[in-house]
Amino acid sequence: MFLGFDALELARFQFAFTVSAHIIFPAFTIGLASYLAVLEGLWLRSGDDAYLRVFEYWKTIFAVVFGMGVVSGIVMSYQFGTNWSVFSDKAGPVIGPLMGYEVLSAFFLEAGFLGVMLFGRDKVGRGLHFFATLMVAIGTLFSAFWILSVNSWMQTPAGYAINEAGQFVPDNWWAAVFNPSFPYRLTHMVLAAYLTTAFVVGAVGAWHLLRDRTNRGAWIMFSMAMWMALIVAPVQIVAGDLHGLNTLEYQPAKVAAIEGHYDGHPEGAAPLILFGIPDDEAASIRHTLEIPYLSSLILTHDLTSPLPGLRDFPPGDRPPAELIFWTFRIMVAVGFAMVALGLWSAWARCRGRLDASRSLHRAAVAMGPSGFLAVLCGWITTEVGRQPWTVHGLLRTADSVSPLGAPAVGTSLLVFIAVYFVVFGAGTAYVLRLMGRSPGGGDDISILGPTRSAGITPALSVGRRGRGAAG
Repeated sequence: MFLGFDALELARFQFAFTVSAHIIFPAFTIGLASYLAVLEGLWLRSGDDAYLRVFEYWKTIFAVVFGMGVVSGIVMSYQFGTNWSVFSDKAGPVIGPLMGYEVLSAFFLEAGFLGVMLFGRDKVGRGLHFFATLMVAIGTLFSAFWILSVNSWMQTPAGYAINEAGQFVPDNWWAAVFNPSFPYRLTHMVLAAYLTTAFVVGAVGAWHLLRDRTNRGAWIMFSMAMWMALIVAPVQIVAGDLHGLNTLEYQPAKVAAIEGHYDGHPEGAAPLILFGIPDDEAASIRHTLEIPYLSSLILTHDLTSPLPGLRDFPPGDRPPAELIFWTFRIMVAVGFAMVALGLWSAWARCRGRLDASRSLHRAAVAMGPSGFLAVLCGWITTEVGRQPWTVHGLLRTADSVSPLGAPAVGTSLLVFIAVYFVVFGAGTAYVLRLMGRSPGGGDDISILGPTRSAGITPALSVGRRGRGAAG
């Protein structure tokens, strides 16, 4: 034991901590890479240098966040060999090649063309530079493709056989890659990344519009972000609904825990529990606020279809409802808040006040971190809801951990926490400092406090003409 926790609990917490720190970076860079490609395309088509200034502004931020994402991802991958060696041995023949394909396709594209995108505009010409930006954007999408394929296979395993050594080996690669939940998870995650980026970009644009409503770069940021919120947030809700139907089919215990349904509803007519206090030990939920029949209608699109409850599953196979009941509701609430902001922006746009509505701008600033919150809550719901399995229905988490002592895992966990908070805390502070620059150049007001653009490293600064010193 270490501080009252055993090795399994510490290993799970360590992976949860590192993956939570990691996922916020690709969730941002996936959307930001595509945004950069759109900005450069608009500049090439229109010749409007305002788009180029905004591109240069976000290009620097993308480089910093991309670097932090790479570092945090490498650290996370090492844990498969240190804390989860049994899982790596048994599932490695399937997930190892899939993760290798992510490196060969996605990372090679990103790393190969990133330097050209960052520093090559005056060296390779406009057309080739735009091609490099597109390749970086496509690389981030390939990365999401392969990582989501790995995770989805762990949720809904398919296309495998089990050899004499008890290992999962590929039997049908097509079925393994395109497993039953993969299309839904990929769509949901990519849309989440786009929304995460949109709300960060919108918040930064709104921040600068509050200080100068004539700032053209800030207006471009805010306007494009609000279009994304208006169009994509409702699509995400539809994608989430389809994902929920798929989860009900393949992981019904997870859905029961999310809904707070300890008792099943064999005749349908299950209520939607908006709020309540789940109690896994007593297998009941107290002080509920319910809407009759709505859970059946949402989950099955039918009032009479049966829905299982957690009591229908053995106690050892039940996911912890006490956590994912709340993380799911936070994610959904954030999603509807995104839709509301998108509709508000459409109303302001129709009235010609998108650049003048200070209350809308303040709301957009407040919603800036909302995408990260939704992504974290969504991943907690997904991963904790898979428990007690690493490979759903086939390999338990308790049987996947390395034979390590709790002090060894606990010590490394404390080191990770200390290093992550120092390194990524400093990186995040620097990114916020970059966001505090005005996209029009000149003296700036930082989100962290007063600063001047001259105080930023010259190679990363944007001058008064919006051009980076390196590009």
